[in-house]
Amino acid sequence: MVVSRDKTPSAQETFAQMAQAAGLRSRLLLTIGLLILVRLGIFIPVPGIDRVAFAQNIQNNQALGFLDLFAGGGLMALGIFALGILPFINASIILQLLTAAIPALEDLQKNEGEAGRRKISQVTRYVALGWAIIQSVGITVGLIKPFAENWGPFFVVQTVLALTAGSMFVMWAGEVITERGIGNGASLLIFLNIVSGLPRSLGQTIELAQGGDRNIVGGVIILLLVFLAMIVGIVFVQEGTRRIPIISARRQVGRRMYLEKSSYLPLRLNQGGVMPIIFASAVLTLPAFLTQVIKNQAFSQFISTYLSPTSWLHVALYLVLIVFFSYFYSSLIVNPVDMAQNLKKMGASIPGIRPGRATSEYVERVINRLTFLGAIFLGLVATIPTAVESATRVPTFRGLGATSLLILVGVAIDTAKQIQTYVISQRYEGMVKQ
Repeated sequence: MVVSRDKTPSAQETFAQMAQAAGLRSRLLLTIGLLILVRLGIFIPVPGIDRVAFAQNIQNNQALGFLDLFAGGGLMALGIFALGILPFINASIILQLLTAAIPALEDLQKNEGEAGRRKISQVTRYVALGWAIIQSVGITVGLIKPFAENWGPFFVVQTVLALTAGSMFVMWAGEVITERGIGNGASLLIFLNIVSGLPRSLGQTIELAQGGDRNIVGGVIILLLVFLAMIVGIVFVQEGTRRIPIISARRQVGRRMYLEKSSYLPLRLNQGGVMPIIFASAVLTLPAFLTQVIKNQAFSQFISTYLSPTSWLHVALYLVLIVFFSYFYSSLIVNPVDMAQNLKKMGASIPGIRPGRATSEYVERVINRLTFLGAIFLGLVATIPTAVESATRVPTFRGLGATSLLILVGVAIDTAKQIQTYVISQRYEGMVKQ
């Protein structure tokens, strides 16, 4: 993509045009309505379960509590939307890994255009359905069984169908938001789930600070300062770009020679946005889920000791997964060869770099450096608050965590950008009509 230097609308102009644009208003209302509907579905209970005892079991399990955060409290409430968007996220990870590994899927995505992407999306839905069934069976047999009032085959089938159907509805709502609303549907659903837990976390922190312990009060203040610094860092990473200058070929019209306006090739510091964090977090929730399905004391002890959110192995794996998914997502979003070919077709080139293969190799080197820096910074932002929490001994913010903070800020930035892009497109359409 080559971007010319143009002015973007200010925040006041954006909000003013949002109020006037009927199309944007309808998209926002559709998005808000579906988000509210999904949130309400979390509190529609699955029948036949001792909900109080089940919620206490989830609270006492740190790993399941981390998983419950991304379900927006749906796992603890055990509503029909308890699985939320997680089966779809896991299915997306599986399909993207398979796309990179299987040439047929890669050709389907790159060479068949929109039709190929639709086929891959359809396969992703089927994988999400299968994954939702597996997770529903695991939750029903591994978690719910001790708290079921009338355990039996009918109860298992009923619960699995309810949880699977709820997950498929949430997936459908996310796709509708992506296509007809504002923002990425899956990211917004995770954003909603995390935001829903903020009042509880903040309330617990305030109660702890009101206890009068100076060490706790000081720890809360330090933690708040660290979180504010992390927000600044996240915005820096999400907004950071490397602008490679582009020289356009001269155009001669009659006897006059014209030069194109100055332009540049924008390469983001973090190409994958918030998705590497979401995927890394989703992968790390699998061991906690397996401990409930595989009733093995040695396996459960290993997971709780070495893969708990505060263990060094968990932190190391988290960093590795962030780096891996950052590179993986970057390879899916940006293709240096296609970028070099497009520049050559437009008669544009990078100063000091020959068109063609030399350009693609140069762009690839720049992208690799940017992705590495962005991934390392994301990893540091994700792990530093956990270390500060352990040092200050303020555990109530652990419900929020750096991962959640990254997702909140990243999704907010991406959604705001999409709204701004929509406003700009409507402005240009209005200019053309006039």
